[in-house]
Amino acid sequence: MVGEAERPSGDRGPLDGITVLDASRVLAGPFCTMQLGDLGADVVKIERPGEGDQTRGWHPPTYGDSGESAYYLSVNRNKRSVTLDLAGEAGQTVFRDLARNADVLVENFRVGTMESWGLGYEDLRAANPELVYCSLSGYGEWGPARDRPAYDIVVQGEAGMMSITGVEDGPPVRVGVAIADIGAGMYCTQAILAALFAREFGSAGGQKIDVSLFDGQVAWMTYMASNYFATGEPPGRMGSKHPTIAPYQAFLTRDGYVVVAVSSEHMWPRFCRAIDREDLVDDDRFAVNAKRVENRETLDALLDDELGEYTTDELVDRLDEAGVPATPVQDLEQVFDHEQVRARGMRQSIEHPTAGVVEMPGSPMHFSSTPATIRRAPPLLGEHTAEVLAEYGYSEAEIERLEADGVV
Repeated sequence: MVGEAERPSGDRGPLDGITVLDASRVLAGPFCTMQLGDLGADVVKIERPGEGDQTRGWHPPTYGDSGESAYYLSVNRNKRSVTLDLAGEAGQTVFRDLARNADVLVENFRVGTMESWGLGYEDLRAANPELVYCSLSGYGEWGPARDRPAYDIVVQGEAGMMSITGVEDGPPVRVGVAIADIGAGMYCTQAILAALFAREFGSAGGQKIDVSLFDGQVAWMTYMASNYFATGEPPGRMGSKHPTIAPYQAFLTRDGYVVVAVSSEHMWPRFCRAIDREDLVDDDRFAVNAKRVENRETLDALLDDELGEYTTDELVDRLDEAGVPATPVQDLEQVFDHEQVRARGMRQSIEHPTAGVVEMPGSPMHFSSTPATIRRAPPLLGEHTAEVLAEYGYSEAEIERLEADGVV
């Protein structure tokens, strides 16, 4: 039966009972730990007293007059916030207490920073050999670039993504979301889940994980890298076109853009009939995909003229009826009003203590028994400090002393 995961039989996520100590900030690490939180883990986010995660100050936009950064809210749901000064000895002592009982630790400080504080993997594993310790950095913990700072746009450029993104004769273009950060965050999540599996069902115990933004982007080159290895020619920018399929791109209509994906030979005749150009089916220049790729320039010019005569709705209707994949290029207002987005629960909202109702994309992970859920709004700075420390055995007097000393 299709749709078993639409209504899960249980109410606890697959990582229920797992504790994650989140010493990361900005995007890559928080994106990883948000996923772990969506999967049911208890994520304790460590933030600098008084300032917190840098992205709390990345605005506009904010939600109304709340001052809450939309950027911060986007990747910090399902977490509890604890303020803690990791640069001081007292804060480091508290952190060790938290790490002693954690299942997972995620950090994305500059390489060597945690070790300089006595909070590296070797420092913490003695007290907690079951700890899965994930370090996320720009270039990884070894190699000649290990100490270089990394930002998403730099990594997109250096790892090749910008060389293949943009129109043919235009400048290199950054992908519109920070995919070097997000991709690395996804690899961290994947690695952490694998390490937990190995810990539970193997003999590995805990272990250290090293993920970098740069490695992640190099890995994402996939078939573009393979094309280079096969030919010795670095691929260039092609706009929305595909290097080995044609037509597979966006076309300008009278009132917008339509993406067309003629991804197999049997679709080509259907596409030609849909646009009233059945004569192209038997045209030797375009009869098979290899020929269409070879004669792409001629085909593109022909289709630009032909498809430019339609409105977006007319063209999409014709192609849908013919069974050819096609869609308008939608903005985010259209995306989050999409019936499929709503049907799949990919538009969610939660009540925030100062920002009111906060909307966000849902989790794309659907389970038949152990659902991914949005249980907590992104936290206020230090909202859960006293609560979490009390759970770890700190008395009210000890917490008040830590607060007075600026440790928390």
